[in-house]
Amino acid sequence: MLDPNSGSTPGSPRTGVSAPHTNVRDWLAAARADVLFEATSLNVKDGEPAIDHIRAALEHGAHAITANKGPIVHAYRELRDLAKARGKKFLFESTVMDGVPIFSLFEQMPTVRVQGFHGILNSTTNVILSEMEEGLTFDQALKEAQALGIAETDATHDIDGWDAAVKTAALITVLMDIPVRLEDIEREGIRGLTPQALHNARRDGWPFKLVCRAQRVGQGANAGVEATVAPEKVLSTSPLGKITGSSSYLHFETDIFPGLAVTEENPGLYATAYGMLADFVRATRDAGSNL
Repeated sequence: MLDPNSGSTPGSPRTGVSAPHTNVRDWLAAARADVLFEATSLNVKDGEPAIDHIRAALEHGAHAITANKGPIVHAYRELRDLAKARGKKFLFESTVMDGVPIFSLFEQMPTVRVQGFHGILNSTTNVILSEMEEGLTFDQALKEAQALGIAETDATHDIDGWDAAVKTAALITVLMDIPVRLEDIEREGIRGLTPQALHNARRDGWPFKLVCRAQRVGQGANAGVEATVAPEKVLSTSPLGKITGSSSYLHFETDIFPGLAVTEENPGLYATAYGMLADFVRATRDAGSNL
């Protein structure tokens, strides 16, 4: 793939003086791209510019692979249908639980209907809560998460529950096939928790975790979903209670399998990149590409 800021075009030497392509459509044409990897930062409000990048790639005739959750929440059906119409792949395995095959897992189980799920999906808050249980202040715990490379410089989306809410919305939209708005998800972050409260909860065997929940309600045309993201006390010996550090956990309830769980234990920084690589292999293999 050509770097859109490189100032060069395919087949020409890089001079360092040419103007970079500032329009993604111009860049796709100049690069003669077969695949676009989209990895811009999450825009909670409307999913841009990632949505426009992916739309442009599909209209150009390229597969689109993203690690950005915004397009799934704000434009999944449009992009899915556009990809199908163009005979291309729109894949996004890295958006939830890094590179663990959550979305493609259910592609291997046709007709299974997801009724609901719960889990821990945000590594930053999980690390912060674990460190605060040991006596660190909120600010100290955040700095520790940043030093580990888990938390971003501005961790507001994590701390206030937005990241977990967007992941919850993505899972609902794709796996439960129910469109959901972020404002429909009841959301509470971890700012209100104190080191003392966290320490006492852990001592008593009921530690706090930032838990995502979704449950299907109603039937047919009246089908909907109730979803929350909030700190909860969970039994320390339960699967949720055993999730520490940067680990994640998802438990699905389906019409065929009453309980189906996936645990990811302390992934490295390469895990998200692996998810994008796996999507690349899947897209080019399934399309019969000779890339």
